Amino acid sequence: MIQQLRTCNKKRGGLFIITQTKPVVKKEKAFANISARSFITVAAVLLLILFFCASLSYFIPQGSFERDSNDNIILGTYQESGIKGISFLRVLTAPVRVFGSADGVTIIMISIFLLVMSGIFNLLEKTGGVKSIIMYIMNRLRDKGGPVVCITVLIFMLFGSLFGMFEELVTLLPLIIVFMLSMNMDTMVGLGACLLAACFGFCTAITNPFSVGTAAQYADIPTSSGVWLRIVFFVITYIVLCWFLMIYLKKIEKDPKASLTYEQDQKRRENLSGEFESESVDQNKIFGVYSWFFIIQAVVLLAIACIREISGFAIPILAASFLIAGIVCGFIVSKKLGSVISYFLQGAAAMIPAVIMIAIASSVKLVMEEGGIIDTVLNYVINILDGKSPFVAIILIFFLILFLQLFIGSASAKIFLVMPIILPITNALGISPQLVILTYCMADGFTDVILPTNPVLLIGLSMANVSYFKWLKWTWKLQLLLFGISLFLLLFGVWIGY
Repeated sequence: MIQQLRTCNKKRGGLFIITQTKPVVKKEKAFANISARSFITVAAVLLLILFFCASLSYFIPQGSFERDSNDNIILGTYQESGIKGISFLRVLTAPVRVFGSADGVTIIMISIFLLVMSGIFNLLEKTGGVKSIIMYIMNRLRDKGGPVVCITVLIFMLFGSLFGMFEELVTLLPLIIVFMLSMNMDTMVGLGACLLAACFGFCTAITNPFSVGTAAQYADIPTSSGVWLRIVFFVITYIVLCWFLMIYLKKIEKDPKASLTYEQDQKRRENLSGEFESESVDQNKIFGVYSWFFIIQAVVLLAIACIREISGFAIPILAASFLIAGIVCGFIVSKKLGSVISYFLQGAAAMIPAVIMIAIASSVKLVMEEGGIIDTVLNYVINILDGKSPFVAIILIFFLILFLQLFIGSASAKIFLVMPIILPITNALGISPQLVILTYCMADGFTDVILPTNPVLLIGLSMANVSYFKWLKWTWKLQLLLFGISLFLLLFGVWIGY
């Protein structure tokens, strides 16, 4: 992956400086391409879970709940029968058969949606869409001093929160670092304004299609449902991150040697002359075209949130909007339809491993249903939580997802793995699906910039020439604070009946 980034950027003095203004027309891999090692690891974990759940059908009895018209279980109606194991062949074929199951339409729809979104985001990256907008804003804020950091954080967080962009934004990290250095800040501020902001925006999701959109589709609720508390969480996280960066910025302004990257930044500044790009005709054109792209998507998101009649079709509407507008804008910028299609297909292909993981994760529910044990497991868990406070239940769910995040990084795959079990239980306990989705987003996102196994974090730190331990030393207090805020908001959500 690092080699891939080197082919896209020019390396000077240990820092990757982006100097290209025209869209790249050669074939390249998508940045978000899942490595073979990561895919094999996650797929192996999911397969172990699948076979473990299948083996339970040989040890625990079948059973079932009566369900209401909304398919919610009715407490006190559980009936138990004998033990009947599921065949090994049915387990092996489950990841394929799941597309023809009762959940098949939802799985296919979300899989197509993810392929489209990944393809369009790759197209935006390769044709300079997001970069042009960031460059335009940066050039106009260059003399604003400290406030530029907060504005940069807001931009990156909004891209992550509204559109689910994370890996794509990290490709802009060298540009942001150069910009911060040119304003007498340091590499750590650049990392915070780009890497931290992109990650925090992704997990403080307002309409993030990869987490909120997918989970809402699975729970059969509008994406806009419960959006107000997600907006509150976004605002709080934004304020905390800006506060954290401002404190650090004041510290290094008072004593430049207090910077964690002081010596390497001194060497980098020697090479800054002329490296931060000025605007060009091509860049202004790209900015104008892609500004309309994001305006259109913002309008579509707003319409989905405000018009109840179309809110239930958020996934297909967003997919169609991104696909049509993305292809049109990409063609206007590059003038080469072949390149546009190629970039789109590269991005879509990069998401295929995630679709495979979704299929395996979804087949866990199918195997448990065919083995007749899913209601038995639900009844067991409900009995354990019977009499327990909903406050305890939501915290347990939070830590369950946090634990799974150690092994399964894919947001969408975890949704299809845990939601079939969690949603019936939380419905029975009176916990809303909106709160479950918020819990999921909180537990899924922040660890992406903590775990040393996360490839995007390691790539970002390599680009900035910052060690993992230096990063951990700088961010652990911030992460601990946000962890506490997350738990508080979840308990607050239970308390108010969110």
